[in-house]
Amino acid sequence: MRVLFVTYPEKTHFLSMAPLAWALRTAGHEVRVASQSAFTDVITQAGLTAVPLGRDANLWQLMGRNLTWIGSGVSGLPIPYDAAEWHPREITWSYLKDGYDIQVGRWHKVSNVPLITDLVRFAQSWRPDLVIWEPTTYAGAIAAEACGAAHARLLFSVDTLGVTREHHLRLKEQQPPGERADALADWLSPYARKYGFEFGEDLVTGQFTITLLPRSLRMDAGLDYLPMRYVPYSGAAVMPSWLWKRPERPRVALTMGLSGADHGAGYWFDLQDILDSLADLDIELVATVPEPEQRKLASVPENARLVPFVPLADLVPTCDAVIHHAGFGTLATTALHAVPQLIIPWDNDGPSLARRIAAQGAGLAVHSNQAIGVLIRERLLRLLNEPRFRRSADLLREEMLAMPTPNEMAVQLEERMASHRRPAVLGGR
Repeated sequence: MRVLFVTYPEKTHFLSMAPLAWALRTAGHEVRVASQSAFTDVITQAGLTAVPLGRDANLWQLMGRNLTWIGSGVSGLPIPYDAAEWHPREITWSYLKDGYDIQVGRWHKVSNVPLITDLVRFAQSWRPDLVIWEPTTYAGAIAAEACGAAHARLLFSVDTLGVTREHHLRLKEQQPPGERADALADWLSPYARKYGFEFGEDLVTGQFTITLLPRSLRMDAGLDYLPMRYVPYSGAAVMPSWLWKRPERPRVALTMGLSGADHGAGYWFDLQDILDSLADLDIELVATVPEPEQRKLASVPENARLVPFVPLADLVPTCDAVIHHAGFGTLATTALHAVPQLIIPWDNDGPSLARRIAAQGAGLAVHSNQAIGVLIRERLLRLLNEPRFRRSADLLREEMLAMPTPNEMAVQLEERMASHRRPAVLGGR
């Protein structure tokens, strides 16, 4: 079986895809990973074969890490996808219609148009049997349909995209025939016609969806989901010698993830205030802080160890609590090791994931605009001293371990490919 992974150049998204790519490759399948050419080194560093495509277009640079550029909603999710969190009665047709207008122009075209032409040409030449695409990289679905491959999204968060689309289709049917605007379908349909097939919702949400979230944290649409266990991978890493043994005092990790560091976004709260608030606690605080941010600090407490990077899969098992930003990789790695979490979310899916961890009981959440030192200190002490958080974290770990591994998923995907694959389109060009 030939399997093609497709993603726009976002490192943390690709890192969630890599373990399944490995599993398929070690099962004997041919695997390729397609993205913009500037992303080639990230892919090859993972030991996978890259397919460089099109021209490079950096969404982070275009929006300057200002989510108002792509229309951020009240919850932090981009408009209209924040509506996935609302009660159906609160969602209006105009909000969804106008929201899709914004996102197609400012987000989805920017991420996908640079890939589509070259990706379809490669897919029609290489003929993959299965295409697995990052959930907003619709170019993957276009290429799959153009060459007759089965295709699926690989989802690493709550399915706000699928749920919002479900609400959009429901409300669209309630409109008069001449007023059923659909910016996403209007954008994707010409590509379908160009490459010899008809637009369908598979171009938006895939023929099926592989999800890395356990049931207790999920938000699902009425789609076909295949759960798969998360496997931590953070790229090239070296385990430092100070991690070889457990610390004498409770260890607490503080990390704000790879995306902010890689894109120079900085912090959205006062790091010095938080470090100072924890300075007198009998803990060892390990904070992963990029060197430019370290230089901004006036002082570093004696109980804190600041490092630019340390592999979370090695650090988290030695910790009694983890303070983080709700990035999926950090959240899932912490959950997999049954460590209580103090989450300081900022934007996008962070607040939603933080609320779900808090509701499940494995942690607490403080939104970044309320993240003052005294509050972080109080919440951290609760995590360290109240056994109920550890019990809930143990249950979350058990739930994740019950999910199929990437190796087991590889077998399921062979079966799904056989049922979804169809003859190649002959009319595409």
